Amino acid sequence: MAGKSQSFRDVIVWQKAHAFTLAVYRTTDAFPKHELFALTSQLRRAAASVPANFVEGFRKRTTPDKLRYYNTAQASADECLYHLILAYDLGYADTTGLQTELDQVSRLLQGYINGFDPGS
Repeated sequence: MAGKSQSFRDVIVWQKAHAFTLAVYRTTDAFPKHELFALTSQLRRAAASVPANFVEGFRKRTTPDKLRYYNTAQASADECLYHLILAYDLGYADTTGLQTELDQVSRLLQGYINGFDPGS
């Protein structure tokens, strides 16, 4: 069950979200330099926010506190999806692989949340 892990590093959701973030950083290295303080920065921050918010929620003691952070991680994943679509449409990179990775992270995160939330 979701609450049994001793470290956030043991949780597959975090592992996949961290790997996704690393891939985003590598991909955005090739974005145009004029996007450094715009799309590059926005996408990197949103990507890093997914595992970071998971980590913050992981140590919270109450279910509502945990779910608040996990929901923020979900929102950051949705923001990432938009930025990936935008980067693709602007021709900066083929982000379809990243979109697939992000979809997996989102599904895993939802499953993790469902383990805490009896109402889902």
